Amino acid sequence: MVSEENRPGGSTTVTASGPGGGVGTAAKGSAESGASPRRARAWSTRLVVVGIVLSALNLRPAITSLGALLEEVRDGLGMSGSVAGVLTSVPPLCFAVFGVMAPRLARRFGPAAVVCAGMAAITAGLLIRPYVGGTAGFLAASALALMGIAVSNVLMPVIVKRWFPDRVGSMTGLYSMALALGTSAAAAVTVPLTDALGGSWRSGLTAWAFLAAVAVLPWLPLVRDRAAGVRTPSRPDAQPASRTIAPTTAQTTPDEPALRISRSRTAWALAVFFGLQATAAYITMGWMPQIFRDAGVSAGTAGVLLAVTMVMGVPLAFVIPRLATRLPHQGPIVLALGACGLAGYTGLFLAPAAGAWVWAVLLGVSNCSFPLALTMVGMRARTGAGVAQLSAFAQSTGYLLSIPGPLLVGVLYQSSGGWGLPIALMAGLMVPQMAVGVLAGRDRTVEDEAARGGPRRPGGVREVQD
Repeated sequence: MVSEENRPGGSTTVTASGPGGGVGTAAKGSAESGASPRRARAWSTRLVVVGIVLSALNLRPAITSLGALLEEVRDGLGMSGSVAGVLTSVPPLCFAVFGVMAPRLARRFGPAAVVCAGMAAITAGLLIRPYVGGTAGFLAASALALMGIAVSNVLMPVIVKRWFPDRVGSMTGLYSMALALGTSAAAAVTVPLTDALGGSWRSGLTAWAFLAAVAVLPWLPLVRDRAAGVRTPSRPDAQPASRTIAPTTAQTTPDEPALRISRSRTAWALAVFFGLQATAAYITMGWMPQIFRDAGVSAGTAGVLLAVTMVMGVPLAFVIPRLATRLPHQGPIVLALGACGLAGYTGLFLAPAAGAWVWAVLLGVSNCSFPLALTMVGMRARTGAGVAQLSAFAQSTGYLLSIPGPLLVGVLYQSSGGWGLPIALMAGLMVPQMAVGVLAGRDRTVEDEAARGGPRRPGGVREVQD
């Protein structure tokens, strides 16, 4: 039997019931149609998780695989120490230049499409850079791969914020853990992989392109969905979606002042903190194997030591973001990580070979400032739009600030003939990193500071919880 029920406002609801008063085919069809979008959303969420993990695995092998074979690449291409310093400065330069483009590209094509294109650029760059011939071609192909890494670097916090607004800490930890795993695997495996492939550094570097090609696949079904990822939190006690997330664009609501990110003191503190931790990370990835090799450590062991440094981020990158989201101030974590860095650099200066494993572990702990910085990006903004702008600003500005570090290390190494001055520089930079990290860890939001021109504690409930 079909009946009509008039509701207020003139709307009419048509219901169907069977002979026993049960739900008829119309209700059944409605239930089935409701279940289908839920299944599609669940499948898309699984794809995003796989895509985040595979993408994170590919965000550092282009750099750490080169660090493990830097001496062979220098000999093969005829590089001087200063030119090698330029090579180690290319990653932060590309991250600064190309990372700032990521929010605009994401608004036009969607974050998933941009990350998919980024993984394709990494694949192409890694495939061609060992074979283009000459230092200039090697740098250009490296820049192509690093461009893909740059846009993915910026958009990963945005994707996490949009798809998992109530699990920012745990998902950032998963992403950071996969990033650390890819970083350490490339450092540890590149030298033996090169030997297994015939001893050519070109083959050893090219092999990492295949891992990047796999990372393209999970993003392909999501390329056309520009608004993908705007969903409600899964926890019953979470706030409604209308209050917790916003589309990841630079638009603001009519009653909210335009976000001027450069007016936020917290944004600047986070950008400088990001830049100094990136300086330390890229000096470590680019030069630490050479420091150990010059101290008498074999090439294979030096690569494993770098891998130990990087693999420390696998467990800690999962723990630190979850801990950070539970603290009102992340300054204590910043200070603890900085103290480990100072101890590691002191050991490298005094006894690089004798305590090599200890120094590698300490510097690995210190390098976990990176997942902490990513977590603070999500915590220092309330909306998806704020996270996108803060991520682009902090990473692009930070990487720009980090460019001179690896280059200066190469110049100091060549001019002094030893590692005393470069290591002193690394240790000296750790002090301001700790200072600005404490400032960036204060409980502030960039929306309040940018709109009002000064710091202010958020009056509402902070949405970045775990």
